[in-house]
Amino acid sequence: MAAQTKAERRAANQLDHFEKRQTERAQRGPRGLAESWMERARAVAAEREKNGDAEAWNDLARTISTWVSRYEG
Repeated sequence: MAAQTKAERRAANQLDHFEKRQTERAQRGPRGLAESWMERARAVAAEREKNGDAEAWNDLARTISTWVSRYEG
C-alpha cells in the first residue's frame, strides 16, 4: 500500500466522517438524508472554490433553485 499524502488522508477522513453522519441521519428518514447531502454539497462547493473553481457555487445555486421552483407553491 502506497503512503498517503496529507491531502489524501484529509479527503479519506472527510469521506469517512460524511458516511458516518449519513448513516446516523438515515435513521431519521429522507429528511435526515437530505440534510446530509446538503451539508456535503456545501463542503464540496467550498473546497472547489478554495481550489479556484467558483462555478461550483453557481451550479449548486442553480440546482437548488430548480428544485425549489418544482416544489414551491
